[in-house]
Amino acid sequence: MKTRKKNTQEKTIAEVKLEQEKAYWRLTEDEILLRSPEPDESYFKSDTWRVLRILSEFVSGFDAMATVTKGVAVFGSARTSENDPYYKAAMETGKLLAEAGFEVITGGGPGIMEAANRGAFLAGKTSIGCNIELPMEQIPNPYQTKALKFKYFFVRKTIFIKYSNAYVIFPGGFGTMDELFEALTLIQTRKIRNFPLVLFGSQYWRGLLSWITSTMLNEGNIDPEDLQIIYLTDSPKDAVDFIIKVLEKSKE
Repeated sequence: MKTRKKNTQEKTIAEVKLEQEKAYWRLTEDEILLRSPEPDESYFKSDTWRVLRILSEFVSGFDAMATVTKGVAVFGSARTSENDPYYKAAMETGKLLAEAGFEVITGGGPGIMEAANRGAFLAGKTSIGCNIELPMEQIPNPYQTKALKFKYFFVRKTIFIKYSNAYVIFPGGFGTMDELFEALTLIQTRKIRNFPLVLFGSQYWRGLLSWITSTMLNEGNIDPEDLQIIYLTDSPKDAVDFIIKVLEKSKE
């Protein structure tokens, strides 16, 4: 009697789905920090003790990045595939930034992050990845000369801002929007100055910029000059040239 062969592909898909479900419920340090404290929580699991771990992560990050003086951070979706035009544009942007003497910084993951790191790495220059602990582990891309890993989003975001002289933001999701609007807020409130902010991909960003103008600006929630800090382009060369121009002008 013949036995029916096991469908390896179906088994693999089932296993992947199970792993994803388990990963979804895996606790991260960020999630633990943001939970309300339990009444019977021991001191060593308390928020007071956790502050020391947060401080340690800041110290490690500052120490690892101490020599980075000309960083430019590139953000965008982790889901962008290698054959996507935005991937190729991000790779070219990373290459041009590196050749212009900048240290390329990304979130260290796949997609746009990988592309920008790859461009800098293949140019033989500094390529930095700042990875983050997630329920479903984000695998670091292989194009990094310096790789950092963070448990806390806010520590990682501080590192991005502190060691970057500019942001180039490609199409992305909520995480990308988070980085964009934090930078806009810090620029608007003068927490950071002379900070070029490039949005790459006019087709992707035009709708958001239109809403900002027609709604936020028209209702008086922002000032007209707040929009002048954003540079929209579809050209890697224009993006890099704009950054150089703004930074050179700030030295005058």
